[in-house]
Amino acid sequence: MTAAAVVSVAGASSGSASAVTSLADQSARVAVNDVSLRYFTKQGEILALEDISLKVAPGEFVSLIGQSGCGKSSLLSIMAGIISPSSGSVLVDGTAVKGPSRRVGYMLQQDYLYEWRTIMDNALLGAEIQKTDMTKARDRAVHLLEKCGMGAFLHNYPRELSGGMRQRVALARTLVTDPDVVLLDEPFSALDSQTRLFIADEVVGILREAGKSVVLVTHDIGEAITMTDRVIVLSRRPGRIKSEHLISFATPSGRRPTPFEARTLPEFNQYFSTLWGELDVHVTG
Repeated sequence: MTAAAVVSVAGASSGSASAVTSLADQSARVAVNDVSLRYFTKQGEILALEDISLKVAPGEFVSLIGQSGCGKSSLLSIMAGIISPSSGSVLVDGTAVKGPSRRVGYMLQQDYLYEWRTIMDNALLGAEIQKTDMTKARDRAVHLLEKCGMGAFLHNYPRELSGGMRQRVALARTLVTDPDVVLLDEPFSALDSQTRLFIADEVVGILREAGKSVVLVTHDIGEAITMTDRVIVLSRRPGRIKSEHLISFATPSGRRPTPFEARTLPEFNQYFSTLWGELDVHVTG
């Protein structure tokens, strides 16, 4: 599938639009229905998000891109139940999200590891807060940390780790409680480009193998293209869904390429050009 085959919701026929969302429409794990968000400042009311509706299927990996201030992170916080929408609703497997839940894991830009806790103890923090079976949680934490390449550092402290290693621990902590939905808010933004590419391959592999439904917020178009099945472009504030794009790469083996491999394929540049145009990033005098 080439970028020419990408369907844009904006201005698309109803048949084309349904083709874009056909995967998500089948037994949606996450359903965002007509969500708007308003908040107040000294300057008055701000409409941050307006009438956002989207669905994420079980096992689907979706990304949200858009200019700074368009409400991407706010939408993620609404999905996580951390803030409430001014109107509309979010459902996970048909159940309304009314607050934080063990069904939804949230990985932020910063790792927020506690410096006085070992790597193992940091990974178990969510399980402790949720009061889950700690024997099972500990076994799962060891498995995930080993899978992330951190098995030799269980008794180390965060100060002894590189930025990429800390993010691996943060991912393990997010997954220890075995959430159905994983929300990633710019999880690699603090890393250098080389580490970022390497970690992206690891994270995608772990999340896809686990069959999680994932929503990624990123400013990096290349990251969105190579990591996810579908890219949703938000407009300038108030954030609305401007367009959606299915991402697919043709490979000789038929398997999905890793994020690093995807950057070498001809479709990558086509998708990049299309999405760059959708973002409408221009410097005006």
